Amino acid sequence: MQRVVIEAGGGDRRYWQDLWRFRELMLFLAWRDLLVRYKQTAIGLAWALLRPLVAMVAFTVIFGQIAKLPSDGVPYPLLVFSAMLPWQLFASAFADSGNSVVANAGMVSKIYFPRLILPLSTLAVCLADFAVACLILVGLMAWYGHWPSVSILSLPVFMLMALAAALGAGLVAAALNVRYRDVRYVLPFVLQFGLYFSPVGFSSSLVPDGWRLVFYLNPIAGAIDGFRWSLLGGGGQFYLEGVLLSALLSLLLLVGGLAYFRRVERSFADNI
Repeated sequence: MQRVVIEAGGGDRRYWQDLWRFRELMLFLAWRDLLVRYKQTAIGLAWALLRPLVAMVAFTVIFGQIAKLPSDGVPYPLLVFSAMLPWQLFASAFADSGNSVVANAGMVSKIYFPRLILPLSTLAVCLADFAVACLILVGLMAWYGHWPSVSILSLPVFMLMALAAALGAGLVAAALNVRYRDVRYVLPFVLQFGLYFSPVGFSSSLVPDGWRLVFYLNPIAGAIDGFRWSLLGGGGQFYLEGVLLSALLSLLLLVGGLAYFRRVERSFADNI
């Protein structure tokens, strides 16, 4: 009798081939997550609009009206919302990918497929929320009569920076979450802490020169600055050295997260 042995991830080359072979599973999971997010909800897609809108109002009142922080010559709501979009994209992708493996524990413990499919599939919902929230940005820019210049062509680069940082950190969190279940309770705290250390409610021009490189050790800071600059042109601060540092750290975070995820992936079924 011929015996068939099925090995999970038998070599990097076969793993990446399997990742492509299971692409339909990734699309199915992405579609399932979209349905779960919006089906039978009280406000449906409006939730993707309300989150950044409420945050924008809060930051505008606190930093723009009460603290009177400078807005680099653009309306404060535009300054905040143009940064809120990449932050929400980063935060959602980080949190969702970090919980993706544990959330699909039944699949992980029963069948073989490249586990990398799970965090990758969560990005679809984050991108959908991002696209919906962009409608508010278009409305704000029309209201204030502030339209982007040719610099908007660089927007996809900074979106990729935000996604790279989020996915890299999310892969580490997803792997740790399998072994230490309290990681999922730490993620919201990390994101809340990171929000106030990222240039969302304020301009990076307020950061003293001596602290600037330290500030850009936060990978999402460069993505936010670049995103804001690509939309607002001269109204957004753009420090090339800081943005390049953040881009490098985002890439290192993605590579490191992927390497760590792949190294411990074989033990997921045993520890889930």
